[in-house]
Amino acid sequence: MFVAMNRFTVNEGQGEKFEQIWRERESRLADVPGFMRFALLKGDGGEYISHSTWQDREAFISWTQSENFAAGHRQGSLMGVLKGPPQVALYDAVLVEGE
Repeated sequence: MFVAMNRFTVNEGQGEKFEQIWRERESRLADVPGFMRFALLKGDGGEYISHSTWQDREAFISWTQSENFAAGHRQGSLMGVLKGPPQVALYDAVLVEGE
């Protein structure tokens, strides 16, 4: 299993707009080979994390090189919503319990 996360810091008062952009986007993940699940997590203090789970790193890398990835990331401008670019974190699972 492989997990990709992007940490976003949203400008004060822009949380609802940020969430609306994500809710209204056309997700292109459902039919991507190796994709397992996606969650948008809301933390304290204007922090959000997009969290996607993949069968393996290769499936994630293939998606990032696809037209579905490019088209999905052209949706909805975050100009003025974010304090800066998202911080990317990538993880290979070493232990998985449940499901």
